[in-house]
Amino acid sequence: MPLKAYDLTGRTAFVTGAAGGIGRASAVLLAEAGATVHCADIDEKGLTETRTQIADAGGTAHTHPLDVTDRAQLKAAIESIGRLDILAAVAGIMHNSPVLETRDEDLDRVLAVNFKGILYACQESARAMIAAGTPGSIVTMASGAVDAASAGLLCYSAAKAAVVQLTKTLATELGRHSIRVNAVAPGWIRTPMTDRHDATLQHQAEAAMIRISPLRRVGEPEDVAHTVLHLASDASAFTTGQILRPNGGVAMPW
Repeated sequence: MPLKAYDLTGRTAFVTGAAGGIGRASAVLLAEAGATVHCADIDEKGLTETRTQIADAGGTAHTHPLDVTDRAQLKAAIESIGRLDILAAVAGIMHNSPVLETRDEDLDRVLAVNFKGILYACQESARAMIAAGTPGSIVTMASGAVDAASAGLLCYSAAKAAVVQLTKTLATELGRHSIRVNAVAPGWIRTPMTDRHDATLQHQAEAAMIRISPLRRVGEPEDVAHTVLHLASDASAFTTGQILRPNGGVAMPW
């Protein structure tokens, strides 16, 4: 595939969760490919750091401090952009609790960010793309948690499973507008989300993942960002409704 297929010069991208981790890595790589990137997150300091990193590398970035659970904030940010070609809906949070100890407020909080936040971003971005009448690409962030059950991750896994169904359904509805919709389902990636344990527990968790990975390593945010770039670019022009799994081979579903 010619490298030109990955050239995003002249295109505009909106990335949620861009203050760090996979979101930041995706925003940086999309900018490196030539896109003007609009970075959204609730973490203003992290957003500024992302914008600075992109600018220092010669790219163009704008920041939108917002809460993805607030549809009005997302709508206002996306409308302010004008033409939109790419959405990377990455923002998410983690919660651990056994099923029998999961409270309503825990489930509501995770669903609000990890599912509704992505739903709102998809809805508002799709409306902007349809209005512009130009081809577009929507990339949602699922998780390897949709392929295997993990104790304590009901809220997170359920929300990410909902993202997968949203992705497939939206792909069937938006294809006639030349808008592609795909999801990324990463395995264990070193991010602030996975780095929430103390050093000993973190080492043990990573060691366990390394043992079951054919590649014998865990992932980095850039591993996922390259998948986002592929789905955002013309290199995946005939790909929609798919779930790509940068997971080191931990899960190999049909």
